[in-house]
Amino acid sequence: MSVEKTYAEINAKIKAGKAVVVTAEELIALVGEKGLSKAAQEVDVVTTGTFAPMCSSGAFLSFGHTTPRMKMQKVWLNGVPAYTGIAAVDAYIGATEMHEDDPLNTNYPGEFRYGGGHVISDLVARKPVKLKALAYGTDCYPRRNLETSITLDDINEATLFNPRNAYQNYNCAVNLTDRTIYTYMGMIKPHLGNANYSTAGELSPLLKDPYFKTIGVGTKIFLGGGIGYVAWNGTQHFPSMIDVDGKELGSAGGTLAVIGNLKQMSPRWLVGTSYLGYGATLSVGIGIPIPILNEEIAFYAAKKDEELFAPIVDYGEAYPSFTPGNLGYVSYKDLKSGKITVNGKEVPTAPLSSMPRAREIAAELKGWIQKGEFQLTEPVKALPSPADGFIAHSIKED
Repeated sequence: MSVEKTYAEINAKIKAGKAVVVTAEELIALVGEKGLSKAAQEVDVVTTGTFAPMCSSGAFLSFGHTTPRMKMQKVWLNGVPAYTGIAAVDAYIGATEMHEDDPLNTNYPGEFRYGGGHVISDLVARKPVKLKALAYGTDCYPRRNLETSITLDDINEATLFNPRNAYQNYNCAVNLTDRTIYTYMGMIKPHLGNANYSTAGELSPLLKDPYFKTIGVGTKIFLGGGIGYVAWNGTQHFPSMIDVDGKELGSAGGTLAVIGNLKQMSPRWLVGTSYLGYGATLSVGIGIPIPILNEEIAFYAAKKDEELFAPIVDYGEAYPSFTPGNLGYVSYKDLKSGKITVNGKEVPTAPLSSMPRAREIAAELKGWIQKGEFQLTEPVKALPSPADGFIAHSIKED
């Protein structure tokens, strides 16, 4: 018997406390026990989760007016520059912006690097943050400088807005050169000394809805410990399906732009992160519910780690020059085993994303839905899917 459900029907069951909600891992077990059709009939919502560094993140902050008023031209938060070309007392702090005194010497590993991601997590933790602002002064905004200490509760509005989060699938990074390299994928040792990856596999939100049948503009999500929404497709959104020798190996490069109220979020799920030799970022927790509207959606939501593959990329030579690596693909089952084989060599693996945290997010979102605290939103606009075909453009030099 075919399964066809609607958002309204599922939300009615959530409201009545009768919805069947499982995590993506639990769905996989249920499909193994009862089969896909039966599981699709029984389950209403599948929850997913990911917790990983997401560099394309940041926050819009509206500080409130000073006395006398000031049109802030330059702003620093704990010494980290924020972009101010928005309005008189509004600024955007980017997760990878570095402290002004940071040497930014990526040729040397250096020590702990403090950046915009740390400012955001300090704000969410309700720690005092030093605000410094300069202005050129006008008749209506005469004040020229300001130095004070603020907390998140002192700010009028604080909005987390991340232009590119929840990468659908990402590279497994290795290094074929004879030198250690320092990247946003961590330290990668020479001669295939290690392999780093950063996707939660069978819990990863966009891997469980590869054709964006349920995830779209307006989808309500778990974001940073609070409620957020999908605002648009993310930057560098190039959705496609990995196909090798006619075999579908999972999805590739979809991304999400997400938004939410920073004041409702938690320092547990927004964590400033520092990489040796690279800089700063923000680790973000995201969980997305997938309504099981039909059997096709259940089929993809039940994909296992052994059915999902990441491309292996040489970050020593192939990645910087944007030439594709030719090192094949590896399943998330193998990646999570702790070792893979590349060019005939056994290579130890390590995740940059946290599976325990991903499980925790999926379980917490499941609990919200079961308690009737979180209902699903139907997208108001579909996101580009692999069927649409996206072309990636690169900068052309004069």
